[in-house]
Amino acid sequence: MNASLRGYAAAILETLDTAAMATCSQDLASLSQTVLANHELRAALTDTSVTGVVRRDVLSDVLNGKVSAPAARLASHAALVSHAQEVPTALSYLADRARQAADGTFDAEPALSVLSARNRVGGFATAIFEDAEVASLEVIEHELFQVARAIESSADVRRALADRDMPLSRRQGLVTTLFAAKVTPVTLRLLEYVLAGGRARDVVGTIDWLADQTARARGWRIAKIRTAKTLDQAQADGLRASLAKVAGNPVELQVTEDASLLGGIRIEVGDLLVDATAKGRLDSLREHIDSEHRSYVTND
Repeated sequence: MNASLRGYAAAILETLDTAAMATCSQDLASLSQTVLANHELRAALTDTSVTGVVRRDVLSDVLNGKVSAPAARLASHAALVSHAQEVPTALSYLADRARQAADGTFDAEPALSVLSARNRVGGFATAIFEDAEVASLEVIEHELFQVARAIESSADVRRALADRDMPLSRRQGLVTTLFAAKVTPVTLRLLEYVLAGGRARDVVGTIDWLADQTARARGWRIAKIRTAKTLDQAQADGLRASLAKVAGNPVELQVTEDASLLGGIRIEVGDLLVDATAKGRLDSLREHIDSEHRSYVTND
């Protein structure tokens, strides 16, 4: 099953009360059965020549006023993110997932690979971002970055959050205790799902990845900057403008001062890495000398 759809469903369903959950479950079950029984509808939804965007829009129009808003939202998203031939299966999954949530029989998210788990968290975030004001995304991104750095700097916190033997509720409680007063409720909700839907040993990586997805959601790219000394405003503005040309989008700088770099700057934008630090140059020189030495010894 599409990992992002799992996360998206979790975000929508956890906001529903008992009555709304029951209605959503019934609507999705009826829709799934209708798709399986109606050859024309099934053929339209599984047509590989139709894009996901078109499938979503068509299904959204068909369902408008006929099912509850959460059911229509879930089904339409399934049509968008699923491969055409997997749409009926995705709808059946949503019906089962909603029924389990309504019955209280859903236990926990299944274990997935690191990439799939991050995509599941991304799906959860997508549902949240759909309801968020654009201005609030910048706040969420900043808070996620700060939380990641705080967890990264504490071995005890990292160890506790990576402990798969510790009940999820306790790990989420730890995050709430540490950060509830420091971040917005939306960010806290995302952090709690990072623990529920992500990999325990990839908490910092997933939060950083989620911060990047938040930036992308508002049309930005994150430039992660590590520098030996503080950038002044003119330097930051010049760097931002230069990186925007490379990335093809406005770029936001996330600057971390790191004295161990000795001098210079290290830049990451997407897959682009520029290491112009003194430490980086020394490491490259050391690697080159070692390589030359090994070649000399071998040839000798």
